[in-house]
Amino acid sequence: MDTKEIVPDEEEFILADLNNDDLVEQMHEDLYDGLREEIVEGTSILLERNWSADRVLNEALVEGMRIVGVDFRDGILFVPEVLLAANAMKGGMAILRPLLAETGVKPIGKMVIGTVKGDIHDIGKNLVGMMLEGSGFEVFDIGINNSVEDYFEALEKHRPDILGMSALLTTTMPYMKVVIDEMVKQGIRDDYIVLVGGAPLNEEFGRAVGADAYCRDAAQAADVAPEMVRSRRRGGVVSA
Repeated sequence: MDTKEIVPDEEEFILADLNNDDLVEQMHEDLYDGLREEIVEGTSILLERNWSADRVLNEALVEGMRIVGVDFRDGILFVPEVLLAANAMKGGMAILRPLLAETGVKPIGKMVIGTVKGDIHDIGKNLVGMMLEGSGFEVFDIGINNSVEDYFEALEKHRPDILGMSALLTTTMPYMKVVIDEMVKQGIRDDYIVLVGGAPLNEEFGRAVGADAYCRDAAQAADVAPEMVRSRRRGGVVSA
């Protein structure tokens, strides 16, 4: 009878046995790997150890998503991996969001985001929304095929800091200027930071339509958006 020695899995461990620093580091790795259940467990453990909700958010989740964003930007991670990481992040956020609301901790900012009229593509938009939520934003995703009226209704309802518009088709990207021109006409353009993005766009197009910045991908949006909001609140000039 052939018997083989069973070697225990050296990678197997219990999250609750880790000290705080090691647990946070492990949560960064679990976010990177898109392990939702582990993120939920780790979030609960830190809260049980009397960590505040905003500390868990910033040190464990936001920092973990920052690492994901860097590697996505550098081409080490790709869309499927980022979607898994964002889904894991949402598991932790489901626990933290009501606690943050109870303690009055405000998000970094608010963003309304949607794909422009005539365009039904949403993967890039979804990634931006997930990355910004992972950066501490409250994100209101209004979906695809949005008219001027749709954007204005969302701005009126949510009063965000940022309006984000996405397009994948060259035939729909000019509609961004339609929205911005109407904002100017209505006298509300300066009330919002406007970010635009999508595969056929570039910085020159962003300037031409009157946006505050063009973001080439979700990782750049996650870098640009917080700084622009902070700059505006300091009374500085909004620039990418």
